[in-house]
Amino acid sequence: MIRLTTPDEIAEVIALAEATGLFEPEQIESLAQMIHQYFNCTTESRGLWLTYYSDKPVGVAYVAPERMTEGTWNLYLIAVHPNHQKKGYGKTLLQHVEKTLGDRGERILLVETSGTEDFEYVRRFYRNNGFEEEARIREFYASGIDKIVFRKVLPQNKAM
Repeated sequence: MIRLTTPDEIAEVIALAEATGLFEPEQIESLAQMIHQYFNCTTESRGLWLTYYSDKPVGVAYVAPERMTEGTWNLYLIAVHPNHQKKGYGKTLLQHVEKTLGDRGERILLVETSGTEDFEYVRRFYRNNGFEEEARIREFYASGIDKIVFRKVLPQNKAM
C-alpha cells in the first residue's frame, strides 16, 4: 500500500534512506531537515511525501513542484530498503507518483542523479521506466562527477 507519509514515520523514512547507502551523511541531514520543515509547515512546498508499506515501510518518495513553472515537478527522493530491492517496489512507487501527478494535471517529472559508474544502475532504473536523459552538467557535484537530469512527460489522467 502506498499512502501519504505521516509525521510519526519521519525516523523510519530517514533510516530507510540511510540504509540504501546512496546518500552521504550531509545529504541525510538535508533530507531530515526537508521532512521536518514539511511537517512543521515551515516550508511553502506543495510537495508530496509518499511511503510504500508492506508490513513496515519499504520505500519512500518525495516530489515537489519546480518553482516558477507550470506543471513541472522534481523527484527529489525515491528509495527502497535494500532488503526489498529488485522486487518491483521502486517501479510501483514511481508509477504511483506519476499517476498521482498526472491525475492532478501536472506535465513533467524531472529527476537528477550522479553520472558516476556506481550510479549506472540508478540511471538504468529511470531509463527502464520511460525517462530520457535531458541534460548533463559536467563536474557539477565535484571534479569528475557529472549531474544527469532525466525527464518524463506525465500521463494526463485528469478528468475534464
